[in-house]
Amino acid sequence: MSSNGTSNGISHSHANGAGRRKRIIVAITGATGAVLGIRTLQLLRSLHIETHLIISKWAAETVKYETDYTPAAVRALADYAYNPHDLAAPIASGSYVVDGMIIVPCSVKTLASINAGICDELITRAADVCLKERRRVVLSVRETPLSEIHLRNMSEITRAGAIIAPPMPAFYNKPSSLDDVIDQMVGRLLDLFGLEAGNFERWDGMKKDD
Repeated sequence: MSSNGTSNGISHSHANGAGRRKRIIVAITGATGAVLGIRTLQLLRSLHIETHLIISKWAAETVKYETDYTPAAVRALADYAYNPHDLAAPIASGSYVVDGMIIVPCSVKTLASINAGICDELITRAADVCLKERRRVVLSVRETPLSEIHLRNMSEITRAGAIIAPPMPAFYNKPSSLDDVIDQMVGRLLDLFGLEAGNFERWDGMKKDD
């Protein structure tokens, strides 16, 4: 795999042809929660979704600090991986068709940059492209507590067409492990793309005792 947008001998020559696989951009930023981005890639791979990955500079450091993965191992989970400064990448253009973009976890810096239309690196440029092309953009913002600045940026970017979906754990499914919590949060994010990961128990109403 390389940062020029090719992997395993696969070419972009059929990029916009009929019959292509569903194609989603995944971006991992430096906010805590790198495992959420990793699990997203794993589930998308199991669903045979074509993934285009961008790992920011600080996300690479967070991956090494928080997980047992190396950045190279995370990139290997994607079909294509790009240098975060490569503004000549296919996904930097609206003419390259994708089905959406998910930023998980999304730092408040990235949120602010996208809201301000600052496209000085590939993550923010790809998000800007998806928004202008009216494609789905999901920002899994990881921050607490939230300041007025954060809330204002979230409100404004929502009006611009993005979806703010913080990674919120559920407890109705009585998770027995951290993996259960991660699976539920990532599964709910993939719901926003119409993807059924089948990796968590859904709410089915309050069970009544006999």
